[in-house]
Amino acid sequence: MKMTLLPIPVAGASAPALPDAPDRIIQLHPADPIAIAVQDVSTGSTLRAPDGGHLVAAEHIPAGHKIALRDLAPGETVLRYGCRIGQASQPIAAGGWVHTHNLEVGSIGRDYTCRVAPPLIPAPSGRTFRGYRRPDGRAGTRNYLAVISSVHCVGHAASRIARHFTPDRLSGFDNIDGVIPIIHHSGCSLPPHGLGQRHLTRTLANLAVNPNIGGALFVGLGCETTQADECAALISEIPLVATSVPWLTVQGEGGFQRAVEAGIAAVERLLPQVNACRRSAQPLAGLTLALECGGSDGWSGVTANPLVGRVADALVREGGTAVLSETPEIFGAEALLLERVASPLVGDALIARFNWWLDHAARMGFSLDNNPTPGNKQGGLTTIFEKSLGAAAKGGSTPLNAVYEYSERIDRRGFVFMDTPGSDPPSVTGMLAGGCNLILFTTGRGTAYGSNVAPCIKIASNSRLYRQMGDDIDFNAGRVIEGESWEHATEELLEQVIAVASGQRTSNEQNGLAENEFIPWLPDAVL
Repeated sequence: MKMTLLPIPVAGASAPALPDAPDRIIQLHPADPIAIAVQDVSTGSTLRAPDGGHLVAAEHIPAGHKIALRDLAPGETVLRYGCRIGQASQPIAAGGWVHTHNLEVGSIGRDYTCRVAPPLIPAPSGRTFRGYRRPDGRAGTRNYLAVISSVHCVGHAASRIARHFTPDRLSGFDNIDGVIPIIHHSGCSLPPHGLGQRHLTRTLANLAVNPNIGGALFVGLGCETTQADECAALISEIPLVATSVPWLTVQGEGGFQRAVEAGIAAVERLLPQVNACRRSAQPLAGLTLALECGGSDGWSGVTANPLVGRVADALVREGGTAVLSETPEIFGAEALLLERVASPLVGDALIARFNWWLDHAARMGFSLDNNPTPGNKQGGLTTIFEKSLGAAAKGGSTPLNAVYEYSERIDRRGFVFMDTPGSDPPSVTGMLAGGCNLILFTTGRGTAYGSNVAPCIKIASNSRLYRQMGDDIDFNAGRVIEGESWEHATEELLEQVIAVASGQRTSNEQNGLAENEFIPWLPDAVL
């Protein structure tokens, strides 16, 4: 059957009813010479072709994988969503399995053009969530007090300080969602003033003023490259924040135990200040969504990512912000973003990030087409172009208003892009430092990622995963393949976003706050 579902969601599109054939396939765009198997297809099965005829499966096609609708010659372009995902590397017969053994990405071009899109004027509906309003006007979905290590040497000290504040010890501070440790595995032996050092200090400083952080304490060693007092000083340079963050060092306090005691005392002094902020009605414009996909499969770009894109569009129309990232996972889809930039400067900034990654790949001797993981490939994704077209769908269809370098503070509303690696933890870490207060995370294979800075709503691309990992998944996007309308699924997911932003706990939060997924991106070598 045919299913017109472009990477940039089309307003009013809906999932079609599936045919009654025992083996089912979906053509995502009329121009595609391939279709996607809804379920495992056995060799010799007769399938109903999108043109109304019949197609015989030449071999076993796993669910979520591609089947050729016609003969394909070597070098012939293969389309998915109506866009190029690669070329046939050998002859492919109609009914054959299209995957890594016969599909290759081909060349990656660097010829870019931009088109400025008309601005989108937000039209708030008046809907609200119950969040924590900060002095600079931003709103938190949680109210944490963070103990942040400047270097890996004091990670244990930061954890000990934070873990002292058990629920019993927080009794009476009902407006505080917890005292959390922010620890990482770097902070020293980095090239001074190098890109990694700049990333780390900026990440730590900006994270301390994430709208979900009501107060923070920096803990350092004393002799490291990334100094605690320097991180604290950077915060005073952030416009509109106007706050100071206390800091201490283990060496300055006279050792580990004394530093832990001093840290506990410092947090106790901060508790009343953090507790003074209460939940209140906030416009949806106060939400800044981190859009992430991990453990993707062949359905991620068909169900979960386009559904998130629709929610992102809805939030942008409310005046909110949606942040797309993972630059290496946008290659092959960058033209779709460049077709809707808010200005030529935004387009130039995006092109500059793509060119940096191409040059970085050449310097480091790797290919960007190696990005799809073994799990991605097992789930039906073959090339980086195919993965990217599905990943870009999370960004919806509104104009691209700004491009940010890694962990820069996000100061523009609407749909924006942040340059991050494709790996999930460093990518989300950058967006959290930028100011995201809620995460929408799509997955087709299943992932255990969580965050102790912002609630993470996990969205399954298929119903099988939702049933298999129900304790880890919050929403099933596979419903749109099973007949539910896009409009209904979009509203259901938006309602869940509002509920979680107002305090409803996600599956990840119920499993315990994640402390090890905070991983700043450090491109430089460790000296």
